[in-house]
Amino acid sequence: MQLEEYFNVLAPDEIRLEGTRIGIETILYEYIYRCKTPEEIAEQFHTVTLEQVYATILYYLHHRSQVDAYLADWLEFSRTMREEQQRNPSPARIRFCRMREENTPKQLQES
Repeated sequence: MQLEEYFNVLAPDEIRLEGTRIGIETILYEYIYRCKTPEEIAEQFHTVTLEQVYATILYYLHHRSQVDAYLADWLEFSRTMREEQQRNPSPARIRFCRMREENTPKQLQES
């Protein structure tokens, strides 16, 4: 099997593991930023095999500059989306926060 056959390139900014909904950014974030082993990653994501995790890491090592740019774009997009969600929370998020406040004992709210 060729290395590229492990991936489904949906768009330049969306590469998923073939047969899954898991993007390479998810696997690589765990590997690079959280220092998880391939075995830990495969255990964490039950729809991904250990072979697919190793293929993703090998793909990263073979295309490092392109994948680094891909990850930088993904991290920036994620940061922007978090900021947007904080500025404009969804109605469900607002309801959840209100329910949590209503159910929190007064002493915890004051401290």
